[in-house]
Amino acid sequence: QDIFVPENGDPCDVFGLVVGTVEEIGEPMIADKRLPLISATGSCRMGRRVGEVVGGRLGRSLLELGGNNAIIIMEDADLDMVIRGTLFGAVGTAGQRCTSTRRLLCHESVVDEITEGLVSAYTQVSIGDPLESGTLMGPLINEDAVNNMRSSIEQAKAEGCEILCGGVEGIERWADRPGHFVEPTIVKVPKGKMPEVVKEETFAPILYIFTISDLDEALAMHNDVDQGLSSAIFTNSMRNAGRFLSPEGSDCGIANVNIGTSGAEIGGAFGGEKDTGGGRESGSDSWKVYMRRQTCTTNWSAEMPLAQGIEFG
Repeated sequence: QDIFVPENGDPCDVFGLVVGTVEEIGEPMIADKRLPLISATGSCRMGRRVGEVVGGRLGRSLLELGGNNAIIIMEDADLDMVIRGTLFGAVGTAGQRCTSTRRLLCHESVVDEITEGLVSAYTQVSIGDPLESGTLMGPLINEDAVNNMRSSIEQAKAEGCEILCGGVEGIERWADRPGHFVEPTIVKVPKGKMPEVVKEETFAPILYIFTISDLDEALAMHNDVDQGLSSAIFTNSMRNAGRFLSPEGSDCGIANVNIGTSGAEIGGAFGGEKDTGGGRESGSDSWKVYMRRQTCTTNWSAEMPLAQGIEFG
């Protein structure tokens, strides 16, 4: 209200959307005691700041933050479904969804076949104007996103990973064209390694492929990141699926079986655990956090029951 003061009426009745800087809009909003609830979607760093300020004034916050989503591929998985689901999750919207697939944990008996199929599929992805028919992947949002992708690829190489397609060369091939276009990238991680770059969310189409020997190793690797939004397993074993969905399985807010990390959450309570913030939106929880809970007791009698047993003369 200090920034936007219309001639007549309350600015809250006028502005449904305000675009501004952190200093102009963000910081004053989260510090304002007149706002009992702050709902924030964004990075984990942003969420920590919101939680700190809002918690400091004993307000409430709903945080839907970053994801570092993985798919576990067991030896009995339908590999055609795996490739289709992974391509959609990792390349769709150029990897710029909080539920985008970032990591693929493949059983050693099928990792080569899956990798070969994905590299072949990636070379067929048409890149360009998303409004044009036939385009499968559009641009990144800005130059900073391109630079972050480049930095992550370079760090992965420095940590011993192998670039199977895309890479820095895939960024350079589009550098002279208008827009922030890149090529989707597949990175092969040495077995038994967990590079530091993989533990951070990069909002770009980078897919890291790991080799695992069994479900125990897969779950340990799956949960070894700070974020906990979406997860998936591809298997035809009910035992594997049940364990993945159990308390000792995926530690994410969303856990899918035989479908990817992105696109299946419509109608469900959307949100994650750990550094993803713990908030839930949509589905059965779309309204709960926005309500003020109140317990009401009404007495229409002429009596006043007192538990203390006091008698009034």
